Amino acid sequence: MNIPRTRQETRREGIIATMLQQRIQQHFIDSADLKYQAAPVLSKPIADAVQALLACLTSGGKVLACGNGGSAADAQHFAAEFVGRFERERPELAAIALTTDSSILTAIANDYDFSVVFSRQVRALGQPGDVLLAISTSGNSANVLAAVLAAHERDMVVIGLSGRGGGKLARALRDTDVHICVPHDRTARIQEVHLLSLHCLCDAVDDLLLGDTESPL
Repeated sequence: MNIPRTRQETRREGIIATMLQQRIQQHFIDSADLKYQAAPVLSKPIADAVQALLACLTSGGKVLACGNGGSAADAQHFAAEFVGRFERERPELAAIALTTDSSILTAIANDYDFSVVFSRQVRALGQPGDVLLAISTSGNSANVLAAVLAAHERDMVVIGLSGRGGGKLARALRDTDVHICVPHDRTARIQEVHLLSLHCLCDAVDDLLLGDTESPL
């Protein structure tokens, strides 16, 4: 049996719907505003990261990517677009997300500690000239920082993606590394710019490898 809603209930629902739409629109506005603000700040480190990736790939190297939570998803997203493709047909590019093998992750976490789930993989798989893509919105993820140290032991270049001033990651990186630090404190906004930055990396690598024919821009 349907009970008719009162005029007051209908009005309240309308107010809630309007407020919800305004909240959603504000997310879009805040995300767009940050991207406009970050563009001149991040364009140089992203370009430097492209050069590091290109030097790695053209010398037969590979990219290892890691992060936690949403950053783990970004690491996998990046690896998928390198091994598969971004927007254009091209040969496969070597990239491995260190976040995907449940047996490796759980064995290391169980036998050692979760803080070394990435670093042990870096030591096992990394070679001089390879690149580590280390993603941490806070810059303070212990397992990502350990992976950076392991990459340095293997003479790898590190591309660090962070926010909130960079945290400990900013201090762990060397002059030969690249730091893409989103100028914001909110995790959701940082992750949104991280994803855009990764797409910029994929697009620029494709452009430099293939030329600007069939470019979507």
